Amino acid sequence: MMEPHLLAILVCPLCKGKLEHNAAQQQLVCPADKLAYPIRDGIPIMLSSEAITLSDQT
Repeated sequence: MMEPHLLAILVCPLCKGKLEHNAAQQQLVCPADKLAYPIRDGIPIMLSSEAITLSDQT
């Protein structure tokens, strides 16, 4: 579970845009870049090399 205050300050490392929390997938999603950053053991992995590219169908 992500802390609400942490979600409020985290931004996409590429575009600096707002992230959306996908609790079911344990990801932080950047809709602008269509990338999802994994959350492992409650820690967001904000590395572009770890990001998952989302398809246009999601």
